[in-house]
Amino acid sequence: MSDFTLITGGARSGKSTFAEKYAAHFGLPVIYIATAQIFDDEMAQRVKKHRQQRPEHWQVIEEPYAIRHTLENIQNKKAVVLLDCITLWLSNLLLNALKPSTESSFSETLTSEAEDRILNEVQIVAQLAKEITPPVIMVTNEVGQGIVPENPLARAYRDLAGKANQLLAHQADTLYWIVAGYPVEIKQSGQEILNSLESKGRASQ
Repeated sequence: MSDFTLITGGARSGKSTFAEKYAAHFGLPVIYIATAQIFDDEMAQRVKKHRQQRPEHWQVIEEPYAIRHTLENIQNKKAVVLLDCITLWLSNLLLNALKPSTESSFSETLTSEAEDRILNEVQIVAQLAKEITPPVIMVTNEVGQGIVPENPLARAYRDLAGKANQLLAHQADTLYWIVAGYPVEIKQSGQEILNSLESKGRASQ
């Protein structure tokens, strides 16, 4: 079974830099799965910067949607897989779910059925990350720590990302929170707290 690591944190916290160093320490070939899509000059510059900081010998797979199939295709590779990032993947899936058939039918609300489909895909990807041969590292963002967004689409995205991160963290073997460039391992201590609360709850029944 794979060693599944989830790395999370705020914007510009150093997540990607830490993830790339973490991937390199395995001493295996790195397969980098990039989920970004370039729609404007700003994103083009961001992608260019990421490409420049990655080692040239890393294999790069650009895949904005089909992460499940990508992991299935490389499931027996002798390598380490680095996916950056989950929240861009979720935004791709969200916007695809909201894509209108006609201009007048466009809606900025995510139906519960569409959310369930996306979260089901996240659950499958999380399980695959544990089952395939290569160690898997995923980078995600904590997007819900600011003020409540003012529009329905932004609120739907915030809620979707939070739920997806919980699903991934539950399956991950290791969970790092990055603060100002420094990693904090939180899965082990957090699990101890949860176990303690659950045991106390059963004792009080």
